[in-house]
Amino acid sequence: MTVKESPIFATLCSIQTELVAPKGQYNSFGKYNYRSAEDILEALKPLLKKHDASLVLNDDIEQIGDRYYVRATVTLFACGSSISAQASAREEDTKKGMDGSQITGTASSYARKYALNGLFAIDDNKDPDTDEYANQTGKQAQAQKAAQSKSTSNPKQNQNASGSVKYITGAQAKKLREDIKNIAEASGGPVNTVGVWFIGQLGVDKIESIPADRLKEAQDLIAKTKKAKGME
Repeated sequence: MTVKESPIFATLCSIQTELVAPKGQYNSFGKYNYRSAEDILEALKPLLKKHDASLVLNDDIEQIGDRYYVRATVTLFACGSSISAQASAREEDTKKGMDGSQITGTASSYARKYALNGLFAIDDNKDPDTDEYANQTGKQAQAQKAAQSKSTSNPKQNQNASGSVKYITGAQAKKLREDIKNIAEASGGPVNTVGVWFIGQLGVDKIESIPADRLKEAQDLIAKTKKAKGME
């Protein structure tokens, strides 16, 4: 079925065009306004009624490696058919002042917001999101920086004869990407989510930036994750 043949796409286009979701929340960490999932849903309700459409949100918990993610699915029903979008957010192991249900709730709200953004074409590139997310990403950045410093702390170990850092080969990077894709398929989650988790564990910005002397570490991480997913 093409876009022109399905009336739901016309309905979705109308809602995307008419939707104005205000940034009704304030982030005290970054000192800026942002919109929450609740803000988007409140703005959507009159448009859903106007276009005789309905919206359903669902959450699933998925394990990737030793971390848990909340995967949110937003489904628009209209004209006898439906269309969906998904997004994932990682649960923190612990969060000061929050119990397990609150940690999951925070991840759920974040995942739902970005699933809504994807379905209704809302650009939030300038919104790092809530205080919890801002603090979380700050800690992740510090951890990645520390890991990168660790990987380059011994220049002789990471450098080749010319004095430049030696990275894994293109073939090795390709194999790691294939492994990541297979893990994502086995997990039922987005490849991008697994990829971001993988490079985050290694403290690099992309697979091609993995130092050659850390290839075994990357391969061991892949093997450990596959074993946890029952893939080998």
